[in-house]
Amino acid sequence: MKKIIFVLSTFALLLFYSQVNAQKAQDIVDVAVSVDDFSTLVTALKSADLVGALKGDGPFTVFAPVNSGFAKIDANTLNSLLKPENKEKLSAILTYHVVSGKIMASDVVAALEKGNGKAELTTLNGGKLSAMKKDGGIYLTDANGNYSKISKTDVVASNGVIHIIEDVVMPN
Repeated sequence: MKKIIFVLSTFALLLFYSQVNAQKAQDIVDVAVSVDDFSTLVTALKSADLVGALKGDGPFTVFAPVNSGFAKIDANTLNSLLKPENKEKLSAILTYHVVSGKIMASDVVAALEKGNGKAELTTLNGGKLSAMKKDGGIYLTDANGNYSKISKTDVVASNGVIHIIEDVVMPN
């Protein structure tokens, strides 16, 4: 009888735990909203009307710039991009930060080893980003040859993964 009670209580605990974890699962947008250092990114996602897309099933890999990365863009340029008439251009920039599939840091490292220190990624807007080892870190190189250091990896969401970058990468 004690074994049956133990088994039933263990089952109930596991069921409760799985329901709690299911409720805590956050998608990419939920994670971004919960991090203060992504407030500019969240504002840009809303302005570009991309929130719904990044709440989709995915999986997605997002290279998410922090607020200080957006601050490196001229304030007038950034404010202009956030206007409704520039929604298409802003969307192109933001989708340049997203890759289809869930690419974990270990996948990037494996690709870098296979590619002699360099790996090419195709973004959702059809552009190319290069990942490369440099100065003891891993950097993204955009279409214009600018670098952005990946400062934190593998922030897992229910529909993909976020890698935090220090600068906004720009398509052509």
